[in-house]
Amino acid sequence: MARRREFGSILRDATEATGMTEQHAFEEIKVSGAQLVEKVKELIHEGNVRRIQIRHEGRVVLEVPLTVAAVGVVVAPVLAALGAFAALATECTIVVERVDRS
Repeated sequence: MARRREFGSILRDATEATGMTEQHAFEEIKVSGAQLVEKVKELIHEGNVRRIQIRHEGRVVLEVPLTVAAVGVVVAPVLAALGAFAALATECTIVVERVDRS
């Protein structure tokens, strides 16, 4: 049987091979339901965002990993779902994971 490698070890090997290191920073932004879709669009266009998490009353409602290849495919359905959720939510927290490659 073939040996499976864990994702973390593959990522470590790729990082060591390229000589690049990544620093992850997290930011929490509180927004009203009406501002939710616009703020997420703004974050997506920044380009250095790795993951966006939407929380409502302490629970994760939506988590979207953003990779360069997936952004074009994922954006429209995610924004549609966010619009429906924003109509019902009063206040949300957006948790943004940013990557600084050096």
